[in-house]
Amino acid sequence: MGPLDTALERKLAGLNLPLAVVLPGGRRFGPEPAVVTLHLKDYAGLAHLVAGQIGRVGQDYVEGRLDFDGHLRDLMAIAAQMIGDDPTRPDTLPLTWWREIWRHVKSRNRHAPEADARQIEHHYDVSDDFYALWLDPRRVYSCAYYRERGMALAQAQEAKLDHICRKLMLREGERFLDIGAGWGALLLWAAEHYGVKAHGITLSRNQHAHVNRLIEERGLGGRVSMDLRDYRELPEDEPYDKIASVGMFEHVGLVRLPDYFAKIHRLLRPGGLLLNHGITAGGTRNEQLGAGMGDFIERYIFPGGELLHVSQVLKTMSEEALEPVDVESLRPHYARTLWAWSDALEANLDSARRLTREAVVRAYRLYLAGSAMCFEHGWISLYQMLAARPSGDLEVGALRGAQSAYPFNRGYMYRPGDT
Repeated sequence: MGPLDTALERKLAGLNLPLAVVLPGGRRFGPEPAVVTLHLKDYAGLAHLVAGQIGRVGQDYVEGRLDFDGHLRDLMAIAAQMIGDDPTRPDTLPLTWWREIWRHVKSRNRHAPEADARQIEHHYDVSDDFYALWLDPRRVYSCAYYRERGMALAQAQEAKLDHICRKLMLREGERFLDIGAGWGALLLWAAEHYGVKAHGITLSRNQHAHVNRLIEERGLGGRVSMDLRDYRELPEDEPYDKIASVGMFEHVGLVRLPDYFAKIHRLLRPGGLLLNHGITAGGTRNEQLGAGMGDFIERYIFPGGELLHVSQVLKTMSEEALEPVDVESLRPHYARTLWAWSDALEANLDSARRLTREAVVRAYRLYLAGSAMCFEHGWISLYQMLAARPSGDLEVGALRGAQSAYPFNRGYMYRPGDT
């Protein structure tokens, strides 16, 4: 028995769920029966497994060098144990000045306008029908808000849309901007339920076409518009009353974040409100998740995506003269959302394989379930950050000195009985 075999046996013995591994040629390790069985087609996968490089094991699966029998939830529970070390810890090398410079150079090169457009197309233009298999009917591709424990996904997504609109205190006739508007759920909800004049932008051609079809079908042409446009190209001559950015700033990048919030500041009228909703890092210094998970997401799902800790986002927002007035973590809500998406995809695998390539289906199976696992463990998080552009007028707002519409209490956000 070689050293890899010995290491594998130790690894399997330390798990609290029975995992079996079948090597090329049929040799089997682990108990019988097992809740999950991995079938390796080459020995490189064995080295990745023993090293706890879960991202590389995932790559082996996507590229057909590994298969598994069993349920994804069990597979992810086993994966979390096999990782071992906290994947939010910084790299073992110290954050020296030259590493920080390289990090900034890499971030800047990844987020030029033309690069962002390619990266968004890579992710969102896979197939609208593919996403429709596992998203809710409104195709809300961001964290739901399970305001009540028994909510189904579609109900929780509508609750999220309304939660955002209530936080922003949307009022009839206001000009509302949605940066990275996706398939238009928030745009349409805000216009139809709050009477705003809503404008959205996206870099996805599929999403742009889909939303414009919905606008025409619902007769909202005079109140809702959707452009295929980079946020940096938005005109600033007529500021917006309220702005939302949902699942967008993860694509902006470390170096571009000050420019991003500076642009929003110029787009927002004095006294107006911004709702910035997005995924953040679980650790304060890690550039991506360890154990190869960050590399997996970069390669197959979100090229160019960067996670920053909420403290860094709030610091940058504040430096660009946007005052944070309310911060809410929805981390457990996103774990539940992702499991709902994962379960829906698992229930429609045959249809998914008819709509897109097998490698894409495999990547998304691992991405959705793996992300749910990471949110459950707190390795990544999700925050809604409400901010105001102070007006300088000490008499505006609910309290003297508020300088915005924000009343400086949360009572207005919630209906009676909300928890």
